[in-house]
Amino acid sequence: MQQYVVIANDGTDENALDRRLNTRPFHLEGAQKLKEQGNFVIGGAMLSDTGRMKGSVMIVQFESDEDLQHWLANEPYIKQGVWKDYQVIPFKVANV
Repeated sequence: MQQYVVIANDGTDENALDRRLNTRPFHLEGAQKLKEQGNFVIGGAMLSDTGRMKGSVMIVQFESDEDLQHWLANEPYIKQGVWKDYQVIPFKVANV
């Protein structure tokens, strides 16, 4: 499977944190499904200096680019506008 690191930044508007918190249960439910299917490697929230969630980093893996694109098209944080910009970079977890 091809691995990818996803680096995503939340919006910075006054409703950004509320949008994240309202969407978070759906995002975590999706991440749990990815984990059960063997597609989720690791992930979590990026934090500001004050400890406020401001984005996400995930390492995921998929059999095909189409599978990756399907996940991105259905990711709640993207669909609900939590992640305002994101990068998907091919990645390889070190086997140590």
